[in-house]
Amino acid sequence: MSDNLSAQTIRITGQHGEEIEAYLATPAGEASRGGVVVIHHMPGYDRASKEITRRFAELGYDALCPNLHWREAPGAAPDDAAAAARARGGVPDDRLVGDVDGAVEKLRALPTSNGKVGVIGYCSGGRQSVLVACSLPVDAAVDCYGAFVTGEPPEGMPISGNIVDRLPDLRCPLLGLFGNEDRYPSPEHVDELEQILKANGKDFEFHRYDGAGHGFFAVDREMYRVAAANDGWERIESFFARTLGD
Repeated sequence: MSDNLSAQTIRITGQHGEEIEAYLATPAGEASRGGVVVIHHMPGYDRASKEITRRFAELGYDALCPNLHWREAPGAAPDDAAAAARARGGVPDDRLVGDVDGAVEKLRALPTSNGKVGVIGYCSGGRQSVLVACSLPVDAAVDCYGAFVTGEPPEGMPISGNIVDRLPDLRCPLLGLFGNEDRYPSPEHVDELEQILKANGKDFEFHRYDGAGHGFFAVDREMYRVAAANDGWERIESFFARTLGD
């Protein structure tokens, strides 16, 4: 772990060769290391998402957060860009996979890369992290309370549906972190996900937290829960050390 890091806004190649904005944070030094793609939550490519990205650099990873709402509102404030994306029905799954693929390739192309890349997502990004793990050759995935991996979205919610049919294609170890007071995903949704992964012989570990609901990692929101978030970060650090280390 090191406080000596650098961070900058860059452009990467996303789906169909289109250029999008992304936030790159890297630790100092030329040591070989893994990479982490941070998939931001539905509120967008905001300060909190960038702080999480820097935290992974502090932990010793090259970390990259693509702006998934760049096409809807390039250069706009996160809230405005997120609103524009929601008005268009949310980020399409195929575009998400294409943009994250570009982020993965960017990390693997860095001279410090050891070739291993993991993905982590929060809220809608948790669902998208699982989708990526079912679609791309990544080395690890973390789902932080991702809604509608299982279960059906309510009418009007900008999510294209659950991804139950994709779960047999999970290609890497999965860590799931969930609040027992959450509605989306509810404990029943998490139970269903666990049963499907067990039935398909997948490598996964889940941790559930009493007294925590949706967004318990969000330090800037009322739903933040210190004990759950601290334990969750310890689980993430251990998981990525095991799956992304040399």
